[in-house]
Amino acid sequence: MKLRRSRASKRGRIEIIPMIDVMFFLLATFMLASLAMQRLDAVRIDLPQGAAQPLAEQQPLTLGISHSGQIQVNRQNVQLSEVAGTVKRLLPSDGNVVVAADAGAPNGLVVQAMLQARQGGAGHFLIALQRDNP
Repeated sequence: MKLRRSRASKRGRIEIIPMIDVMFFLLATFMLASLAMQRLDAVRIDLPQGAAQPLAEQQPLTLGISHSGQIQVNRQNVQLSEVAGTVKRLLPSDGNVVVAADAGAPNGLVVQAMLQARQGGAGHFLIALQRDNP
């Protein structure tokens, strides 16, 4: 008497199309995530050298002055006359403003921008420095 198998053995197949879909999804995700980490709208500022304590995790308001005299408040281009109103609108509760002025920025413009920020409610100014490499 011959015994019959209850099931015919089928050879397994590897489906590659779903794997390709997953790989393209991961590729697109990593590309978008890496683009989100770039600061493409920032102005290049050459900060002066120095040693300072790192800031806490919260992000204070940033007042940036470039070498050419361009003023930014939290990466938004503003005129000198608009600094007070913009600072008043965006100032966090602690009142800290980080001044990130280029080393070649005109000192008079930096002081005028800081005075305008003071009129907008800034209580304390922190000067941004580029760390020295020991």
